[in-house]
Amino acid sequence: MRLVALSLLAKSAADGKQAIMQRLPLTERMTAMTDDTDLSITRSAHRVLEAEAAAIVELGHSLPDDFARAVNLMLEAKGRVIVSGVGKSGHIGRKISATLASTGTPSYFVHGSEASHGDLGMITDDDIVLLISNSGETQELRDILLHTRRFNIPLIGISSKINSTLLQSADFKLNLPDLPEACAIGMAPTTSTTLTLALGDALAVAVMEQRGFGSEDFLKYHPGGKLGAKLLRVADIMHKGDQIPVVEANTPMPDVLLSMTSKGFGVTGVLKDGTLAGLISDGDLRRHMGHLMEKTAIEIATIDPVTVTPDLFAAQALALLNEKRVSALLVVDADQHVVGIVHIHDFLREGVA
Repeated sequence: MRLVALSLLAKSAADGKQAIMQRLPLTERMTAMTDDTDLSITRSAHRVLEAEAAAIVELGHSLPDDFARAVNLMLEAKGRVIVSGVGKSGHIGRKISATLASTGTPSYFVHGSEASHGDLGMITDDDIVLLISNSGETQELRDILLHTRRFNIPLIGISSKINSTLLQSADFKLNLPDLPEACAIGMAPTTSTTLTLALGDALAVAVMEQRGFGSEDFLKYHPGGKLGAKLLRVADIMHKGDQIPVVEANTPMPDVLLSMTSKGFGVTGVLKDGTLAGLISDGDLRRHMGHLMEKTAIEIATIDPVTVTPDLFAAQALALLNEKRVSALLVVDADQHVVGIVHIHDFLREGVA
């Protein structure tokens, strides 16, 4: 009887809580429900992230023996690195291929199934093939694997199973730690795909560094977007030639004003013996309003103004422009010859921020 009473009491409390919840506004009900599940959700996230982080650390401590050999193979390749995989491994493979291509190693992705229907013709004798399969037994990769063996094309395999068909056939075996997946049922590709992606990044960066691939090279493959904007140099965006506002030191102020107005930058450089001696801005004009038209350029100019060089990163020039609170900067070479001018609008147009 006691157990029955306790059960009825518990049910009554639950019904009472449910009734209270139903009377709350929808937004408050959702908040209350969220509060009840937040702890469980957070625990799941921590478990996954900690498991995958630990897996990467283990990979770092047990890098595959063939890793350095695979990097050297890519460095010496005459052709491209052909990457292939199926399912989640295919998605990771596409990213690895894209990273290689953007860091100086020609590469593209070939789908395993499409390879069996004609795309094997995209693989040449000068290429390297990188196959990805966590199990090492992916049936759709069979024809590519056999193609590499038939035509003696170097094969790099990535798998967590050292005794798999893929790694037993590969010339270079990149064996991943065979660790449990991070999902609750241990089946959804999580830890394995994270390890594969990390190993692919390690390959790409190692090749990139050995190749001496630098910022200038990176810009060639990333001309658009924020990456390209960050790597632009002043020389890439500056105005040159007749667009540069400059006057000689002894130029009368009426002619100086004409130069400033016609060029549209709000400033003009002042030259003496062919090199930059000063700069006149709107601020300089306001400071010399008395008898302004009776003076010459050098009498008004700010001597030794702030300048930039053509090889400076545009982002650095913008930072200097903001620091000095000016709208334009003259560009000079090593001998203080004016070779260009950059305006705040040039940085905005190119997306430099």
